[in-house]
Amino acid sequence: MPEIIEANNQIKDKRSLTMSAKPSTATQAKTPESVEALLASLDHPLKQEILVLRQIILGADPSIVEGVKWNSPSFHTSEYFATIRLNAKEGVQVVLHLGAKLRDTAQTGIAIDDPESLLVWPAKDRSTATFHDLKEIDAKADAFTDIIRQWIRYVQ
Repeated sequence: MPEIIEANNQIKDKRSLTMSAKPSTATQAKTPESVEALLASLDHPLKQEILVLRQIILGADPSIVEGVKWNSPSFHTSEYFATIRLNAKEGVQVVLHLGAKLRDTAQTGIAIDDPESLLVWPAKDRSTATFHDLKEIDAKADAFTDIIRQWIRYVQ
């Protein structure tokens, strides 16, 4: 009987250690340092384009912070709002979303001024912008920055 009690205590101790390790790992996954590590190990034909888009997004507003979400560089203010899709079929795609909370905007949509027609809307509250090369990113950087600034108003 003492062996069973001891075995149960060991299992509880292991669960406790595992459970206490999860929050720090989850928190670590959301840090800018984890983005640096992800990008340092990234083998992608459009890595330079990814790095430039990252800087454009971070430079759009001082409240924007980066982290890793869906194994990709992601950006947030009070909630995540943008993720660079690393496995896009063509180019580099930035997915703009409104975080995990269900919002009325899922039904009503949001208003984003997009004179360059950069955005494709798969849903009323989610869009994508795709860039094929550095020349295109450079040509559309100001318009994309403006879109990011408009977008974060919906998540702040």
